[in-house]
Amino acid sequence: MISGSKIRFDWLCRSLLLALAFCAAPAWAFDLPDLMVLLAKQKSGEARFTEQRFVHGLEGPLDARGTLSFDAPDKLVRRTLSPRVETMAVEGNTLTLSRGGRNRTLTLDSMPELLGLVEAMRGTLTGDGATLQRYFRSTVSGSAANWTLDLLPADSRLAAQVRSIRISGRAGEVLGLEMEFVGGDRSVMSITPERPGAAGRTTP
Repeated sequence: MISGSKIRFDWLCRSLLLALAFCAAPAWAFDLPDLMVLLAKQKSGEARFTEQRFVHGLEGPLDARGTLSFDAPDKLVRRTLSPRVETMAVEGNTLTLSRGGRNRTLTLDSMPELLGLVEAMRGTLTGDGATLQRYFRSTVSGSAANWTLDLLPADSRLAAQVRSIRISGRAGEVLGLEMEFVGGDRSVMSITPERPGAAGRTTP
């Protein structure tokens, strides 16, 4: 005959083990859908950037600085202020390059490699997970307060040019972009979002 106290003790042990197991395992994992929800809340934004491009065969990095802006769902503008003024504007499938008073317009689908790079940034900024997964295999690490998104090209044409892309940020803000290219070149960009009403704001 099993006593009531024995039954209660076994029940308490099982309950304690279940509680410990629940606490030992994370209640949730911060993943791509969670990150996309955070990013999708930002419908537009402006930022300043500094970039270092490490080119195989050169001793030091090539430095650039400028501004970035985006408007959901598909407009992205990068304006380089130094070392020379030039603008790259993407809207939909159209890419416009401007330098020295001259403009050149191209379609992104005519350049699959560039299309993948544009969609990596545009998809991240607008929280478009479906687009990212179309071109990349993605891994998210960290938490909402400090996250990293690693992208590996799934498209063979893009993979022939780019080894990996790492995007980092905080909540709905993108703060860093690193790209490693086939052949050893590497680009490291630091991004500083502009706050509404901030002094000295520069509009691309």
